[in-house]
Amino acid sequence: MPSINLADAKARLSELVERAATGEHIVITKRGKPVLELSRPRLPLRKVDLRSLRTLTRQLPKQKRGAAETMRQLRDDARY
Repeated sequence: MPSINLADAKARLSELVERAATGEHIVITKRGKPVLELSRPRLPLRKVDLRSLRTLTRQLPKQKRGAAETMRQLRDDARY
């Protein structure tokens, strides 16, 4: 997480806002101590339509192997 002192932040505020808008967290310091964190606002959570989710998951094909076996296979394949 990059930090910048207050004087530089004042001079480069537009640039810092653009960087924060892309998801970067920026700490502004005053006399070497952090006083502010600049970041993109968190978006409100949306409710999930459970009926639509269940309909979608019912349409998916059944897995032939369990998750543990699949992960083990992926791990082993990556080693060699």
